[in-house]
Amino acid sequence: MKTYTVNAFTHKPFTGNPAGVCLLDEPLNEEMMLHMAAEINHSETAFILREGDFFSLRWFTPKIEVSLCGHATLSAAHIMFENRLVDEGTAIQFSTKSGVLTAKKTGQMIELDFPQVPLISCESNEILEKAFGISPLFTAKNEKRYLIEIDNLEKLKAIQPDFNLLKQSDRGAFIITCKGDNKYDFYSRFFAPYAGINEDPVTGSAHCSLAPHWGKKLQKKLLKAFQASERGGEMECELQVGNRVLLRGNAITISEIIWNEKL
Repeated sequence: MKTYTVNAFTHKPFTGNPAGVCLLDEPLNEEMMLHMAAEINHSETAFILREGDFFSLRWFTPKIEVSLCGHATLSAAHIMFENRLVDEGTAIQFSTKSGVLTAKKTGQMIELDFPQVPLISCESNEILEKAFGISPLFTAKNEKRYLIEIDNLEKLKAIQPDFNLLKQSDRGAFIITCKGDNKYDFYSRFFAPYAGINEDPVTGSAHCSLAPHWGKKLQKKLLKAFQASERGGEMECELQVGNRVLLRGNAITISEIIWNEKL
């Protein structure tokens, strides 16, 4: 059994978001997938298994299984195209806990077709403001996460969250974002302590909420985004009818590991 490390949403080594990608020949139980994800120790590891015309795709952090992950999906598609498991002119159909997701090559990038994840505006609160040291311009939430807009990139980069305080929040994940400049339409950072990921370097699923937010605010369907983590990474987002969003990015393979067949 082989696994790969891929840096997603970048074309440069040692930047973007590292993901594990495991190509399965037969089903693997959840306990083993979780053990492997913990051993690989990236924010997510993708497990792929062919099922007829579809490919089953599941994502695990070192702590839990998640229902949607952009960078690990991009990484999975990248490995499948790079190893010629599918033709480059083919749209890969992944069967996931978030429905059927597709990935295809478009120029030098891979394009993911994902659901938009809407948020509802809400009041800020003391935990958010103290934990991040911010005064939000806008706050929204869904059942899992907050989206918090602030006023400039310098403040965004300077944030050093109090994760102990965040454990008292009623949500486990937090998107912090600000308006962009001449190069990017918006910037963001993403924190998910509930999943064992204090800060995720580049988060595709967060852009399923960020793209609708900034698309409405900027009156644009096509947006360029940069996630301003220490590693950094960029993507292109395009809003689609039917509450879908296209996420486009590059990826690069960093390593390949062959696992002990006796595991």
